[in-house]
Amino acid sequence: MSRLDEVAERDGWRCWLCDEPVDPRMSVNDGRGPSVDSCISDARSKGSKNKGRPAEQERLAHRGCNTKKGAIAPVVPWAGHLFVVDPAPIIAVVDRLERKGGREVVARCPSQSDAQEAAAWLIDRIGRLRPGLAVSTAVESVGGQFLLILRA
Repeated sequence: MSRLDEVAERDGWRCWLCDEPVDPRMSVNDGRGPSVDSCISDARSKGSKNKGRPAEQERLAHRGCNTKKGAIAPVVPWAGHLFVVDPAPIIAVVDRLERKGGREVVARCPSQSDAQEAAAWLIDRIGRLRPGLAVSTAVESVGGQFLLILRA
């Protein structure tokens, strides 16, 4: 089995950037075809064996998503069907929580059901984005709105 197949199987044949399925039958030269994205992550998180040294992670991405991202910081969008206000940038939040732990407010929602739907989606998305990072969510009612909180 090739490295591409191993990474793709681990990631469930889903692009880590756009969260859409990647077709294994597509040519690797096609924009919707599979590719391996190598990114350097900061390994200074608590309990890391590589404290202070960057670690390379390989993730599955569409060739087009990978090319579009290039060497700039990627943006992982929130799902369009979620009703969230002031959503935090997912990758930046995950990086901070991985490095420092703690909790962070990631969005506001008009109803508790919207916040719970966003929380379930976010846990699933982060599980594919950073499989080794243990996170949980909480929904708190504040001033007529519901805050979605992510904890690591």
